[in-house]
Amino acid sequence: MSDTTSVERAFAILETFEREKRALSLKELSEFCRIPASTCHSLVHTLVRRAYLYQTGRRKELYPTRRLYDMGATILAHDEVLLRLLPAMEELRDATRETVILGKRRKEDIVYLEVLESPEVIRYSARPGDTKPLHSTCIGKCMLAAMPANDLGAWLSEHPPYPVTGGTITDSAALLSNLEEGRREGVFTTRGENVADVTALAVPISVNNELYGLAVAGPSHRIDDRFEQVRCCLKDAQQSLLERDLAGHV
Repeated sequence: MSDTTSVERAFAILETFEREKRALSLKELSEFCRIPASTCHSLVHTLVRRAYLYQTGRRKELYPTRRLYDMGATILAHDEVLLRLLPAMEELRDATRETVILGKRRKEDIVYLEVLESPEVIRYSARPGDTKPLHSTCIGKCMLAAMPANDLGAWLSEHPPYPVTGGTITDSAALLSNLEEGRREGVFTTRGENVADVTALAVPISVNNELYGLAVAGPSHRIDDRFEQVRCCLKDAQQSLLERDLAGHV
């Protein structure tokens, strides 16, 4: 078994606990993760030895220790990018009362790095670590629009846009036109293109010469009714981050 396969399987074990939300036996882990029993036993033994899992009782069921939580909290507390952007994201969430997302390109998709959910009962929900297509998301459009024209054309030839919802732009020429509109306006928008009945707006931001996307997303009926207000709040957040950066405070 390769090192990569071992890592994938170890994460599969940990993610199974997140999904099942209860202590699990070695047999259950093997079945849920589709890992041979002997391999699962070896991986679990390592995780127990390193104090990531512990046995909960006589039935020898297993459950993660707090070590993962504490490790994650320490890592997040020292994330340079989030430390820079989180105050502005919180202000944007409070100003719009909608979900605010920070995302970045990851090869052929985007990954959500942070999500601050709306306080409203009906809201767009997502989690850090979620991955989404480039062509059907407003953050993805920020990433595509930043590509040189020739590179973008070549990318679309190799990755023709496909339907994610009934509202996804699946014609390459139409998508290019939509990206150009976003460049002119400085804001990239999706209306039901990635999630039905969700409207989202994003602006590009730069941190350490790396491109990120900052987005606001919410139910279409609510966002569309105050689209200009949300757009202005998003642009204000972008400008505030730029000014802090120029002043050396970011």
